[in-house]
Order: sequence, then C-alpha cells, then structure tokens
Amino acid sequence: MWGYGHGQGMMDGFGGMGFGIIFWIVILALVIWAVVWFVRSSPYAPGRLPPANRRSSGLEVLEERYARGEISREEYLQKKQDISS
Repeated sequence: MWGYGHGQGMMDGFGGMGFGIIFWIVILALVIWAVVWFVRSSPYAPGRLPPANRRSSGLEVLEERYARGEISREEYLQKKQDISS
C-alpha cells in the first residue's frame, strides 16, 4: 500500500522535513556563535593588545597631558617614574 511502512516519503516521525531544516539551522547558528565568541574573547582580537603589552591608562593620560603642555618635562618624568614603580 502506498504511504505505509518504511520510507514514507518526507515524513520522518519528527514532524517531517521541517524539523530537519530547523535542526540544521540551529546547529549552524551555534557554530557561528561559537566562532564569534572565540574571536572576540581572544586577547589577540583586532584592537586588543596582549596582556603583557598593555599600558596603564594612567600613563596614557600622563602622556596626553605632557603633549598638551599641561605639565612640565620634570613633572612628567617624576610622575612617570611614580606610575612605573
């Protein structure tokens, strides 16, 4: 008889072909999410420096103040030494 027994066409017991498509879309989305998460959490992601090469934000502010002329060279060197130690 047609439509009975093994090989019923597109019906596979899980709601048909729609379940298979949804399943693979979910798997693909999880893989894409995992790749994006891994790239963003990597210390070598674009725009991020490795932890050993990161500079103190205080030192950056000090350099900006010196570049703008807000502090003298002597004051800059003294504060830089204070921050570094």
